[in-house]
Amino acid sequence: MTKAKKLRELIFSPELSFLMEAHNGLSAKIAEEAGFQGLWGSGLSIAAQLGVRDNNEASWTQVLEVLEFMSDATSIPILVDGDTGHGNFNNVRRFVSKLEQRGIAGVCLEDKLFPKTNSFIDGDRQQLADIHEFCGKIKAGKDVLRDPDFVIVARLEAFIAGWGLTEAMHRAHAYVEAGADAILVHSKKQTPEDLEAFLKEWNHSVPIVIVPTKYFSTPTDYFRELGVQTVIWANHSIRAATRAMQATTRRIFNEQTLINIEESIAPLNEIFRLQNAAELQSAETHYLPAHTIPINAIILAASRGSAFGSLTESVPKALLPVHGKPIIDHITSAFRRAEIKDITVVRGYKKNAFTDTDLTYVDNDAYDTSKEVASLHAACRAIKQNTIISFGDIIFKEYFISELLQSEAPITILAIPRIVTASGYRDLIKTTRPYTPVAFNESSLLEVMSSTLTPDEATGEFTGLWYVQNEGATLLQEALNVLYAQSTFTSARISDLFTVLQGTSTIAVRYLEGGWIDIDSVPELIEAGSLK
Repeated sequence: MTKAKKLRELIFSPELSFLMEAHNGLSAKIAEEAGFQGLWGSGLSIAAQLGVRDNNEASWTQVLEVLEFMSDATSIPILVDGDTGHGNFNNVRRFVSKLEQRGIAGVCLEDKLFPKTNSFIDGDRQQLADIHEFCGKIKAGKDVLRDPDFVIVARLEAFIAGWGLTEAMHRAHAYVEAGADAILVHSKKQTPEDLEAFLKEWNHSVPIVIVPTKYFSTPTDYFRELGVQTVIWANHSIRAATRAMQATTRRIFNEQTLINIEESIAPLNEIFRLQNAAELQSAETHYLPAHTIPINAIILAASRGSAFGSLTESVPKALLPVHGKPIIDHITSAFRRAEIKDITVVRGYKKNAFTDTDLTYVDNDAYDTSKEVASLHAACRAIKQNTIISFGDIIFKEYFISELLQSEAPITILAIPRIVTASGYRDLIKTTRPYTPVAFNESSLLEVMSSTLTPDEATGEFTGLWYVQNEGATLLQEALNVLYAQSTFTSARISDLFTVLQGTSTIAVRYLEGGWIDIDSVPELIEAGSLK
């Protein structure tokens, strides 16, 4: 059954039916879950959630976009508050056609002038449209329908404009003759006296629809006795949401904490449920390529960074700020955006300063008397089948990670094809094939990594980022254990580790031009700000 058919049966039902206001996909879904069988796409509420007035300030295409989300989010029909049709008969034809295309079940047109004025705003002019012109709009809407069940409701504004019963009856009869499927009798009085007077004179069989916003205290059973077919609860979701948002935001502003409001608001999981997040997760397993072996990362961040003096009195070098957040946060953010969430950090100096609870920590308590190899050995158990390892004092562009992951070699390092570190220890490299712009994405092989290479001998500088996979992970663990057994273990550098690795495996080198800095001094810390 089409949504239009559902709405037609609802409005023509001998039982009193109800339509609930909705103004976006979320409120529409909530109304459906509450049990409502139909929705009212309120013009006032849609305008309000867009932050504009209910005076056709939102264009019909903007309204249509909201309605499309509402229709997609629900299985029940929507009767749209079409205001005055957004113009003349031609605008009505196009609007109705577009509503049908988006699965909307019906439209309610009001007999006032464009641009409309909300019926409940006192003091504003409420000018009625010419009867013949409005009948032309109804006919135009009917003539373009592809689904004969699509419902067109004519909304009487005669009582709102102060014209009284005679004018209301005259117009209602004309609108039915023009093809209206139902008549909405509108009034802003606090009692249903206008509705009572109208129904006492009404002798047509078309359904009567009402919006009892102002006469809300009237018992619903009385509407049944009068012969009303449909009641629209026209603006109550947006009003309820407004009151709740005002109270919550005011309290957060005044108290500067979330602790007192968390229990009174919907949990995040409820939002995810309404968004149908579970369906997307299920679809991902069906459509996305499966990563049979997850990728994890290890960050070496144990050192103080003595070159920074007082800057590292209370925090380690990895927590020094670049663009307002710690160096390590730039690194972890890059990993997380690459869907690498299993991240282990090796800490040492001021280890309790690390506060990211989503990270796994291991400690190198001998940080003051050891080098990078000792830190990596402390995280030996975190070296898995696919692991990226990073120094904790580098800033790099996020594409560095994707470059690493493209390699199929057991061990791959990233290098810059020039020497950029201005001071301190440098891991310089020499490869079998120097970098060339033509072959920038092709891997070379490592021949030597050493701080003693001269600039003429070196073909580049190691960035402190490397990737081990499959047997490469096992070889790395074995090399760390070889160094651990030596008396020089605490002074072993990464270059010493790669010397051992070269005895068991070739090491691929991928060159990248720029986008990286090793932060070993205050000037380099300042320079890192320009990189990001």
